[in-house]
Amino acid sequence: MSENVSSWTEQEQAEISQRIMAALEQVIDPELGIDIVNLGLVYGVELLEEGHCVVKMTLTTMGCPLADVITEEIMKALKSVPEVQTSEVKLVWYPAWDTSKMSRYARIALGIR
Repeated sequence: MSENVSSWTEQEQAEISQRIMAALEQVIDPELGIDIVNLGLVYGVELLEEGHCVVKMTLTTMGCPLADVITEEIMKALKSVPEVQTSEVKLVWYPAWDTSKMSRYARIALGIR
């Protein structure tokens, strides 16, 4: 997680980062039934000092019809992190997502070797 938070100590930054990633793990891809973190869809998170959180992520395919649903769920999930005052999701397409970005858990759950 890249952070621009001069008012927080390194330990506080690490704790906030863990809470943000834990919140994002609650966002489930509706088609695959696995969270977006384990699917490897989250490419980066930045928390600015004023509490604005930017999530850079991709989708499994361009034109995914569930992009709005996933984005909305991310916004809801980030509300559980007190330090996050506002949030935005930036969809990126490079590098392109593939199954190598998935965690071991996601691979096992989906039967991918």
